[in-house]
Amino acid sequence: MSLDFFVPLCVGDLVKTGGINQYVVQDVVPPKQLPSYLCKFKAALRSHGPLCILEHFDTGYSVLQQCNAVNMSMKEDTLDLLIQVVSGLAASLPVLLGSTSTSTAERKEKLNAVKMSVYLLCKLTERFESDSCRQCIVTAPGKGGKKGKGGGDGLLQWDSEREKVLHALVQLFQVDIHSLWSLSLVEEEFISCVTCCCYKLLENPTISHVKSKPTRDCIIHLLGVLIKKYNHLLGASVKVIQLLQHFEQLSSVFAQAVSVWSTEYGVRAIIGEVIREIGQRSSEELAREASGVKAFSSFIAELGSLVPELMLPNISVLITHLDGESHTMRVAVCEVLGEILVRVLCGDGLDDSGKADRDRFFDTLQEHLHDTHSYVRARVLQVYARIVNSKALPLSKYSEVMELAVGRLMDKSINAVKSAIQLLAAFIAHNPYSCKLSSADLKKPLEKEAAKLKEMKEKLEGEAPVAVIKASELWAAMEPELLVTVEAELEPTSEEDEDDGDVEEDEAEDDRATAVKVAQYLRVNKYRNAVRLCIRAHGCFPESERFASLSTLTPETLMDTLALIFKGSDEDTSDLSQNLPPTPQKEEEGENGELKKQEMLVQYLKDTETFALQVERAISVINSMLYWKTTSVVLEAVQFCVTVCEFSVANSVSGVRKMLPLVWSTDTAIKDAVVQAYRRLYLNPQGETIRVKAHTLVDSLSELMVDASLGTIQCLEEIVQEFFGGGSNLQSTVVQVLWERFTGKRETSGLHRRAAVLLLGMAARAEREVVLSNLDTLCSVALGEKVTEDFLLARDAVITICSITDHVRQSKGAPFRLPQDHQLFTCLTQAIAEGVVMEDPYWQSFMELSVRLMYFLAESPDQLCSRLLQRCARLLLDQIVEGGELGKDAGQIQDGSQESNEQGEQVNCVCLAQLLALCGCVAFWQVSHLERSVSAELRRRRGEREEREEKEKTLSSKAKHAANESAMEEELGVIGASAEDTEAELIRNICETELLAEENLLCAFLPLLVRVCSSPGRYSHPQLTTAACLALSQYMMISPSVCEENVRLMFTVLERSALPVVRANAVIALGDLTVRFPNILEPWTQNLYARLSDEVPSVRQTAVTVLTQLVLKDVLKVKGQVSEVAVLLIDPEHHITSLALNFFNELSSKDNAIYNLLPDIISRLSDPERGMTSEDFNTIMKQLFSYITKERQTESLVEKLCQRFRTAKTERQWCDVAVSLSLLSMCERGFKRLQECWECYSDKLTEPGVYQPLLSITAKLRRGAKAQFKAQVGEFEKRLTAVHTRGLENVESPEMNEENPKEGGSSKTVMRTPLPARGRARSKRGQAKPSVSGCGDDSFVTPRKSRKSKKPVITFSSEEDEDEEDAVMAESETPKVTTPIARISRRARLRN
Repeated sequence: MSLDFFVPLCVGDLVKTGGINQYVVQDVVPPKQLPSYLCKFKAALRSHGPLCILEHFDTGYSVLQQCNAVNMSMKEDTLDLLIQVVSGLAASLPVLLGSTSTSTAERKEKLNAVKMSVYLLCKLTERFESDSCRQCIVTAPGKGGKKGKGGGDGLLQWDSEREKVLHALVQLFQVDIHSLWSLSLVEEEFISCVTCCCYKLLENPTISHVKSKPTRDCIIHLLGVLIKKYNHLLGASVKVIQLLQHFEQLSSVFAQAVSVWSTEYGVRAIIGEVIREIGQRSSEELAREASGVKAFSSFIAELGSLVPELMLPNISVLITHLDGESHTMRVAVCEVLGEILVRVLCGDGLDDSGKADRDRFFDTLQEHLHDTHSYVRARVLQVYARIVNSKALPLSKYSEVMELAVGRLMDKSINAVKSAIQLLAAFIAHNPYSCKLSSADLKKPLEKEAAKLKEMKEKLEGEAPVAVIKASELWAAMEPELLVTVEAELEPTSEEDEDDGDVEEDEAEDDRATAVKVAQYLRVNKYRNAVRLCIRAHGCFPESERFASLSTLTPETLMDTLALIFKGSDEDTSDLSQNLPPTPQKEEEGENGELKKQEMLVQYLKDTETFALQVERAISVINSMLYWKTTSVVLEAVQFCVTVCEFSVANSVSGVRKMLPLVWSTDTAIKDAVVQAYRRLYLNPQGETIRVKAHTLVDSLSELMVDASLGTIQCLEEIVQEFFGGGSNLQSTVVQVLWERFTGKRETSGLHRRAAVLLLGMAARAEREVVLSNLDTLCSVALGEKVTEDFLLARDAVITICSITDHVRQSKGAPFRLPQDHQLFTCLTQAIAEGVVMEDPYWQSFMELSVRLMYFLAESPDQLCSRLLQRCARLLLDQIVEGGELGKDAGQIQDGSQESNEQGEQVNCVCLAQLLALCGCVAFWQVSHLERSVSAELRRRRGEREEREEKEKTLSSKAKHAANESAMEEELGVIGASAEDTEAELIRNICETELLAEENLLCAFLPLLVRVCSSPGRYSHPQLTTAACLALSQYMMISPSVCEENVRLMFTVLERSALPVVRANAVIALGDLTVRFPNILEPWTQNLYARLSDEVPSVRQTAVTVLTQLVLKDVLKVKGQVSEVAVLLIDPEHHITSLALNFFNELSSKDNAIYNLLPDIISRLSDPERGMTSEDFNTIMKQLFSYITKERQTESLVEKLCQRFRTAKTERQWCDVAVSLSLLSMCERGFKRLQECWECYSDKLTEPGVYQPLLSITAKLRRGAKAQFKAQVGEFEKRLTAVHTRGLENVESPEMNEENPKEGGSSKTVMRTPLPARGRARSKRGQAKPSVSGCGDDSFVTPRKSRKSKKPVITFSSEEDEDEEDAVMAESETPKVTTPIARISRRARLRN
């Protein structure tokens, strides 16, 4: 083939007339004739090899040009033939190119074959790729059906065919085909043909998927060969930028490609070209290309992670983007900096330039911890976390970065907070200081080493070195005296004494030694010896340079010679220094080395202490995040708490304990995280054997339970129960170790014995037999003879035994009960009876739990407790007898009101208090036993009886049952309901008539309780008073009659008791009574609310807690007294403020509750008699108005508050109403209503306290308002200002009327708020008051102070002869029932 083949720009160019010797397609074969031509092509390929393409190019070209008209099978055949041709050329060319005898024609023929085959293969590949992408768009993935070569199904095999094409091209271009061209210059069109095919394949949306990895790698390597061997560097860099702008998914592909090209193919310049192109993009260009920015940032970040060492020379180009507007680019650059710092600029082997770059990069990252965009701040924190985890952060940066990370915990962005927590956890896990971080433990070593350093410095300062004087200075000092000596020696009179001085002279070896000797004489002030020796030396060494000047012996020449010897040259000085006494240089160096080591140690301890303090500060902040609403933050906080606990950081256990209640979280992720955290810390012990692991686990759990609160133990119980129910191989061994500790087989402390028995109870909730099979052991160890020595251990043992009762398990069968004569109840009654006459502070808690256990587990517990009461009463009477009283029996306690003062004085108050506490506890659990256990047993037996009867009826008459099925169901339903009512009535009658009957022992103690409570002057012992009041409240739970008889006494105690604990207990008791007997307690609601203003914080806290429960459970009606709860929003106690805030948060969930209460709350709080400051009023109202979110509510409140201006009497009330208006989230409708009520407040605008809040409303409305509405607000503001400055009477009324909207055709209509009717009847005391939630105007008028009759003075009796009832409220003080509350049915309450 003598023609030359040129790669065309377009496919159609090959059929046009070409230039001289240019190949042109002669004949385009029609589609119908193509099969025969393809057969010829195949035959030629088999016979002639790859050069057959020269003869059959037109066939391949015809398939390419008519691609849409040719069926898929022919296109695939053509593709296979072309792949074979290219592969054949790749195999045959090395032999041809290596031969030196190849002719030009043969070389030209091979070149044309390469061009033709590559051109057809690339173009046909592009067509296949286009068809494949088109089919993927039209056809849903997964609907291809059966694979085949017919129609569109053939495209399903395109992935594998595409790899064959690329492999063939790679093999061809790896051959050095440059020599086929003249001057080895490969034409650009040929290379572009191949590269365009590659880039076309990269545009496939699935190219970044895992399944496309082989294709992706082939393309990358093919382009790498073209870049390295065929000068495609600039073209590749430009194409990378272009494709990144349009195809975001290619960022990771090109990052991998550029890293391969720069490392495997050695083309490092490609990185510089690409990075330079991205770095030169301006912020405006990046703002226009949203997808391009994402692609660029992802590309930079991933490339930095792949080849950070090659990014370092080009980083200066990218740093300019840190000042740009694109936050994604800032993130990418920061990530690149992080990778460079982790993998390049790390370690101790950096030179000065590397250290400078490292410090500069760290400074840059620190600046962007304060970036304006939260995403950047979060990602920079993550970069720092990677740096810390890789241990690439210099020690000098630790404190600074740690401080910044703690500061980011206050970030508004959740992502930034999470990243900050992760960074702090990384700091702790990889800290270079210590595995135990506690500032308290570090304080003493730091003080000790600092004192040692100070002592070393003082010692060195005391040993100050002697000052060194230069030889020239010494010579200047001795010169005058030496000159006198020289002159004296040179005089004739001194010559006769010359021989006397020579006696001291030694024979000098040479002139050098003589000079040293002269210098030594001069230093010790032996001037005469030095002068004489110098004169003699001239005679001995006439040729010496040192003494040559003495040939003429004059004072001047002798002085010059001595000066030269003493000062000397450098060489002489060194010699002289060798003859001087040695200096302690090495000792000084050793001391300086020790000093430096000590300084480094002190600095290390200081840095460690600073780090520990920062960690402790972070712990306090992160612990508060455990109860955030954001789940992801809570999960990070839990993980952080685990990390700090593992490193024994001070106060770390507080966070672990604080997160324990989260096991009850409704969020499964949070609950699982807490459970896993405790498993990691406490339930996954390390050890060589199972027993060692069990001991470690028990030790960990015991330490956690020491000094733990009841709530903590309950939460821990959930985790331990899950552990014992999870089937761990440690369970049996752990239980065995716990029993050994409890029984004392292994020496352990009392705290750990108690922890062991509590842990056994937790295990028993998962498996009852753990405790039930060892019940005798529990009784003998904890409840045996030594029970009075440790009531705490006995109490915890009772808690453990309670875990086996049915009230925990909710079993449906017959209840599990033990006989009365069981060892357990014998031990309990014995312990309670012995303890009642003792003064043990833990007896009462043991007694309460023991009585509870008896009612849960004993058969006929009422009989058991009755005998217990008799026994305790007799023991107390015996104690009185021993004190000097004559015989008394239990029946005499019934006549307690007749006891003499002398007899009463001899009773031990603590013992009597304990007996009364026992009575109240028995009364309470007796009622509970009847209403729960007995009622449940009656229902169970009735259910079994009904099932038995129903089966009998079914067997006897199936036909009748089928006919009357509906009637039977109705009858059974009525019978079941009536049976339940009968059972409930039975239990109610028992409580009403039998429990406090005269023959019942409980009745004997009731008068004594009333006497103690009503006579605090006589019975002034705090414990006795507390126990009596609590026991009386428990008696009141028995029946309505007892409650009604003593409710006045209980409220008297609530208001007038001097003991805060009594008042707090009374609040709790009255709250329970309100739930049980709402109609009786409803008139006393105001007295209950009054405790919200108690002077003692604990009473206020109890009151707000109880009232919150009552109101939110709809037991109490929400009335105006809620204003007392609102006052607690400004309570000085933070905990009480939180409770009040929680009350209103929960109340806001009820429809319109706060909206209905607001007017009355404002009236009560703005009452002048209350004396509340304006700041406190504003604080409360700001919180309450935050719950008003509906426009209709806002509009209505605007009108009602404006009407309040008319009834307000003082300027302070005007100001309060105006402030309330300003706190509303005013809307357009509310503003119109404010304008309509102009007459209500216009006359009060001269007051600054009214004008300023209303002016602030206009400022809020103007923000973001439309132009028309903004104009209306402006006009209203002008009117406000005019009236405020000039007064209402000086502002023309027509001007105001023009500004008012015209309605109903009236030209001069002003909206006026109607005045309240003068003749309206006023509510009198004892009459029903209007509802607070009413919509009438008079409902929101500030009520006047009602005239109340003066209450009689009531005092507590302190003398015996006073009337005992004087301490109780008078009958006139008892509130009347105004709003009856419907009592719920007994049956429904029992079910609940």
